[in-house]
Amino acid sequence: MAGRELPPTSVFAADDGAADLVLDAVLGRFAGGAATLAEVVAALAGARLLVPVLAVQGDQGAGEGVGDRQATTGVVAVAAPDGRTALPVFTSVAALTAWHPRARPVPAEGSRAAAAAIQEGWDLLVLDPAGPVTVVVPRPAVRALATGAVWLPAVVGGTVRADVRDAVVQAATGAHAVLAADAVPGARAEVAVLVSVRPGLTRTALDAVLAEVGARLAAEPDVASAVDTLELRVRAADGE
Repeated sequence: MAGRELPPTSVFAADDGAADLVLDAVLGRFAGGAATLAEVVAALAGARLLVPVLAVQGDQGAGEGVGDRQATTGVVAVAAPDGRTALPVFTSVAALTAWHPRARPVPAEGSRAAAAAIQEGWDLLVLDPAGPVTVVVPRPAVRALATGAVWLPAVVGGTVRADVRDAVVQAATGAHAVLAADAVPGARAEVAVLVSVRPGLTRTALDAVLAEVGARLAAEPDVASAVDTLELRVRAADGE
């Protein structure tokens, strides 16, 4: 998948292609379980990354013969494990070459790479997809990088942040037939929203309630800006 090419930059004219020392150290600790994803994201903000561009074939402009093609270069995207689109970024030329030997590296600050992904409509960054340490940067963190904000995960220490939980509860309990709601760390998503609904709903009515809950959560800014992925779970009205 190809997008627009990043404009040239001369800020890194003397770049030797090696990994940023601070980021490299954080990634080493992250791989060993001694650093958090938030620390990796914080290191990305001040690091030089490499964005890959590849030659792609495209139709030539007006006046050319039908079927003629020309090579252009563009930023490429990859599919993340959950199927969403991600911009691959790399710590070093060696990491980029291991992923695709014909990719051309374009240096960019972490914030600029994140802004490029958002401009293309891509939710995620994937750092060094061919290793040595691969990190998927979630959507809220990408947006924080692009704007220079500090990113705080929705789940910290095995608990959903209080402000995120409050926003989830407020949004979900506004839905028809929802008696109570809660937010806990998810199994298939970052956050699981637990909803207790009025007893006796038909399958069709329950589906409509869950659709309303999902719409309300998506429309709540404090949820959308903080949570990468959500899953809905229905529980008995008595909480059991």
